[in-house]
Amino acid sequence: MANQNFGSFNRAGTITDQAAFDVGLRAHMVRVYNYMASGLALSGIVAFAVFNFGEVASLFFQVERGYVVGMNMLGWVAIFAPLGLLLLVSFRAASMSVGAVQAVYWAVTALMGVSLSLLLFRYTGASVARTFFVTAAAFGALSLYGYTTKRDLSAWGKFLFMGLIGLILAGLVNMIWPSGTMSFIISAAGVLIFSGLIAYDTQRIKEQYAEAWGTDVVEKIAVFGALSLYLDFVNLFQFLMSFLGQERE
Repeated sequence: MANQNFGSFNRAGTITDQAAFDVGLRAHMVRVYNYMASGLALSGIVAFAVFNFGEVASLFFQVERGYVVGMNMLGWVAIFAPLGLLLLVSFRAASMSVGAVQAVYWAVTALMGVSLSLLLFRYTGASVARTFFVTAAAFGALSLYGYTTKRDLSAWGKFLFMGLIGLILAGLVNMIWPSGTMSFIISAAGVLIFSGLIAYDTQRIKEQYAEAWGTDVVEKIAVFGALSLYLDFVNLFQFLMSFLGQERE
């Protein structure tokens, strides 16, 4: 039963299995969203601590009159460490234990809080809160679509991945040769790409559960699913801040 897919549950005589699968899927999605929400809460706590306590901020940034004017070595480590951890799990996902995957997840979300604190230094608290709730509403609608739609979104994956690569390359070019117009285009593209990824990843999490149903890897894929949605949410939030954020005076 571990390798059942969605189509196989439609055969006659498997109604009980279908019911059990549906119950398990709902519990799985709740687990994924709980992991994700907890990760966002941890990131928020870290960002709040870095922004509000000068001793903590000084570990990562050079702050003058409430503005970040430079990065310390530990700051650069905190900014780039999540990427290294994500590369680690991408190569060793199959061999990692559930505990190891969970440890990486909490480490990534905590370190992301350091990066997100930069938004608090740049934008007003009110605009950050407002954009967060806009992001949460958009995420809820898009994830619900990905969960309920009968349309196969797998074709989106290739285009979204190509768009993501283009977004990264454009961002690197814009860092070398800054352009206001390019920044606007990158932000707009980022909103569209990560909006699509929220729906796509939600449907993919359902498919992964169907493949793993009845096996001992369900908990692991719940953490990976939460990590995907967490990254989608955070990136959408950051790009929306470019449009909705009000800079501090």
